[in-house]
Amino acid sequence: MEQKMTISERIFKLMEERELTQMDFSKSTGIAKSTISDWKRKKTNPSADKIMIICNVLKVTPYELLQDTVQSVEELEYRVVTKGTKEYDFLIEMESLKKSQKERLLGYIEALKQ
Repeated sequence: MEQKMTISERIFKLMEERELTQMDFSKSTGIAKSTISDWKRKKTNPSADKIMIICNVLKVTPYELLQDTVQSVEELEYRVVTKGTKEYDFLIEMESLKKSQKERLLGYIEALKQ
């Protein structure tokens, strides 16, 4: 049975691929070297509030880090939308549409651009 890597194991793998030492990683992220060492020794994972900082330093998406995918940053574009904004509400509404309705909406958006 295949065992999945923990988040911290993926972090160390990515650090190795990018030839980053724990010291360099610590300086770049602002995360204490002792905390990074704990991830390795105690097999713990970073706290959620550190994920975006880690992703920025390792040049990966949160999806790539958390899901252990092989997708490069260039292949996946993501945006952060704040809950409670009109953009967020629009995306939630769009998600609830059927496929044919989404296609009509995209067609309408294209027509608006002209």
